[in-house]
Amino acid sequence: MNIKNVYILDDRAILYINGEDAKEFLQNLISNDINKVNDANSCFSSLLTPQGKFLYEFIIVKHKSGYLLDCEKPQAEDLFKQLSLYKLRSKVEILNLSNEFVVAAFSHEKFLTFDEAKDQPGYTIKYREDPIFLDPRNKDLGARLIINLEKLYLSLKKLDLHDANLKEYYSLSHSLGIVPKDLNKLKDKLFGIECNFEELNGIDFKKGCYVGQENTARIKLKNKLSKRLFPINVINGKLHEGESIYDNEIEIGKVLIDSDYPFALIKYLNENFDEKANFKTREASININKPNWIKK
Repeated sequence: MNIKNVYILDDRAILYINGEDAKEFLQNLISNDINKVNDANSCFSSLLTPQGKFLYEFIIVKHKSGYLLDCEKPQAEDLFKQLSLYKLRSKVEILNLSNEFVVAAFSHEKFLTFDEAKDQPGYTIKYREDPIFLDPRNKDLGARLIINLEKLYLSLKKLDLHDANLKEYYSLSHSLGIVPKDLNKLKDKLFGIECNFEELNGIDFKKGCYVGQENTARIKLKNKLSKRLFPINVINGKLHEGESIYDNEIEIGKVLIDSDYPFALIKYLNENFDEKANFKTREASININKPNWIKK
């Protein structure tokens, strides 16, 4: 990622959770520990089904007396509705600020040029009043700035950042093994822990109860994590969502995201899975990229 490049993430939305019960409200729902979030630290988290299946993912940033949720725009409306369902009598206000705020991403190297910056995922500083944070999932994804749309381009000019092609950012995310878009294709198709949320700093196994906690903890404690979400590269042919991936006649995975940045749920502990091999689907030849941050 070039130190002068900035990527305007127009596929991202911003929700704002505010009110005297906001902290407790989020703590009872999300897979991470909201106590990690403060003016100097942001975190990655998710909202799961009661069975522990994936629904939504987002980055949480402290903002004034509440919390900003940086989420994928196609998920924002449903996430807003889901949070509203859980609200009940909680003293919480949930706002969609996507028309006011925008998210921009730039390099890890650029982030470290700020005087207050620390080289740790999630570390958060302020540029004037706007939060800048090193991506809490993986610092190789660089940093993010959440800023009012009206101030965006003047701030980018003062920071000596120049608008670059968003596809470069998507490709980097895909190569790192982090889903850049099309998250709705994962909904209810796999467990949150199979999305590698532990390695991406999105699950806290020491916090109390949250939605989906029981199955998530059981899979972890009983060492039953036999499948993971991995990026796939098409050598030739065409992918189809939901189709099986084979090593000869043995099924070793299933395509979940079939678009420009495809991902599949892979039986990565299966003796037929060799990350250096090529595999077949109905119409395509592919290889599977096991991220280097997956140690097991």
